[in-house]
Amino acid sequence: MNVIFTCGGTGGHINPAIAVANTLRERHPDCKILFIGAEGEMEERLVPKAGYELRGLPSSNLRRSLSWDGIRHNVRGAKKILSALKQCKVILREFQPDVVVGTGGYASFPALYEAAKMGIPTCVHESNAVPGLATKLVAKRADRILVNYAECADRYPDPGKVQVVGMPVDKGFVFTDREEARKELGLDQRPLVVSAFGSLGARDMNKVIAEVFRLERDALLPWQHIHATGRFGWEWMPEYVKNQGVDLKACPGIDMREYIYNMPTLMAAADVIISRAGAASCNEIAAAGLPCIMIPSPNVTAHHQERNAQVMADRGAVVLLPEPECTGKRLFDEIDGLLRDPFRRQEMSKALRRSVILDSTDRICDIIEELAKK
Repeated sequence: MNVIFTCGGTGGHINPAIAVANTLRERHPDCKILFIGAEGEMEERLVPKAGYELRGLPSSNLRRSLSWDGIRHNVRGAKKILSALKQCKVILREFQPDVVVGTGGYASFPALYEAAKMGIPTCVHESNAVPGLATKLVAKRADRILVNYAECADRYPDPGKVQVVGMPVDKGFVFTDREEARKELGLDQRPLVVSAFGSLGARDMNKVIAEVFRLERDALLPWQHIHATGRFGWEWMPEYVKNQGVDLKACPGIDMREYIYNMPTLMAAADVIISRAGAASCNEIAAAGLPCIMIPSPNVTAHHQERNAQVMADRGAVVLLPEPECTGKRLFDEIDGLLRDPFRRQEMSKALRRSVILDSTDRICDIIEELAKK
């Protein structure tokens, strides 16, 4: 069996594809797998590291703006897309895939479009509560549309193609033991709060966290707090926190770092997490059953994060706090309220666990195998 995975741009698109590819290879050791992505994007680092071949296409996207800059950008983008379509046609003829699987990002459109045009079975996985542009463009041609949220099934032109499969998630988020995790991290008996806003960071939210640090210090550090600044935040936030009058060396239990590499361990040990609402983050938090204060990014195309967070909030699984309403004092009070209410956290944890499909990877592999028989 030959399978092409096409994805790109963010870890939320790339990592699910890698997880499915790994399981498919376990099931079929002789399976040939190829990835198609965009040049200069994150997939160039993640896919080879996972042990798979990647073919790169010219990186392109489209803007919804009708300004002259937007129009010029889209003209250049259209030329790159035409070039990518031609390259995909060559790749598909060479590799002869039985199935082409797209997991999102602009890079997934050319391969899915050309594959469907050539009669090769295709499926597209949409991790967000609202379909992205690439998903919309191929929805009518794809054989299957795989969705993370049941609430979004009616957003597609042919609901009969839609299957709810959830989103692949690292098993560490499900099975890591809480007591062992806390021991590994060297925590004391105080609750643990974790906050992170993505690998790059978010300047405004990092400033809010700096204010939370000050309030935690003034309250005599009632809980422990681990915060990831992100790559850009790490360049300025340590000095900013110091200028706010907070000496972290004198605040045992507040740990500021650039990035969290062992997130399954931290989520197992934590009592509350403060997070954005990317599809991958939502799924990991749900798998861990960790009560969350969710602050969706207001700067994401089509308000994807706001829609994801709203779905989770409607299920009673998270506290939804819009960024424009989020001050340090408001966030501190929300944290304090959750930590003082174990029953509410327990109910949130139950709602989160009900939200996640733990066998998502196997479900997707089943569908790939079914399509390959065509």
